Amino acid sequence: IPTNFGEGARLNDSKYFVIEGDEYDSAFFDKRSKFVHYLPELVIVNNIEFDHADIFNNLDEIKLSFRRLLNIVPQNGMVVVNGDDPNAVEVAKDCLAQMVEVGFSRNCAQRIRDVAYSDGGSRFKLGDDVFEIPLVGEFNVHNAAMAATAARFYDVPTTTIASAFKSFSGIARRQELRGEARGVKVIDDFGHHPTAIANTLQALRHRYRGDRMWAIFEPRSNTTRRAVFQEQLPEALKLADGVFISQVARLEQIPEDQRLKPERVVAAISEAGRPAFYEQNADAIVDRIVPMLRPKDVVVVFSNGGFDNIHEKLLMKLKS
Repeated sequence: IPTNFGEGARLNDSKYFVIEGDEYDSAFFDKRSKFVHYLPELVIVNNIEFDHADIFNNLDEIKLSFRRLLNIVPQNGMVVVNGDDPNAVEVAKDCLAQMVEVGFSRNCAQRIRDVAYSDGGSRFKLGDDVFEIPLVGEFNVHNAAMAATAARFYDVPTTTIASAFKSFSGIARRQELRGEARGVKVIDDFGHHPTAIANTLQALRHRYRGDRMWAIFEPRSNTTRRAVFQEQLPEALKLADGVFISQVARLEQIPEDQRLKPERVVAAISEAGRPAFYEQNADAIVDRIVPMLRPKDVVVVFSNGGFDNIHEKLLMKLKS
């Protein structure tokens, strides 16, 4: 939900309609990705990675879904592609519409350059134009550059794009500051894929330079409850200075031989020299982490659910 609007959808008299493409299945009787039912004139393809292990068996099946989406973009439309992601470029190379690669690589037609970060956001150059966004992190810069490229397709003036970027306050549950107590910041983030977790931690390092960072992770999505990312999760989470992991959500729904093993994730992070702990639930995590916290610490909670209101529990215990 864009925090500027306070709602996840808005319908007005604009001639433009923007929707997030969803590769998840359409219904229990239609296992095709939702986005194959769209008729888009323009598509932005960001990074393509394996996810949704309950729907797709492998990365090739996900790529096939994206190819089907791009096949319905008309010749007079546009496909904006993450030029730094080989999977996205591979999927888009045979599309009928005009394809524009956006990224940091030299091969990108729209190349991102001269990126600078500050506590208040990011500044970057795209072509001859300079943009500023009140968000930090390479992935946010990338997203903004792709959005700008899409807007240019519709002849939106650069000044309008720049003004919109400056006024955009972000997305709920993405690097969202939930509160601060005793000098400790508590941040909520929807990230559950290892890449999203790593990107968020790297971005927050820019915003809170030098501060000690803790990551609390709840394995809750249909993919992270499984052992699919058993090896990738430690690599992402160890970017924090300390890590807590809870029990896998709805454990009984996943066969034992397919489940993520949080204890193994914790062991791998510990072997990398980071303090890491496994606790069964939110209350146990709060009880254990609060005595360890000190002023200027940053606690980032990663979950695609409510995680038993752990954010408020952390803040309340810090205040007590």
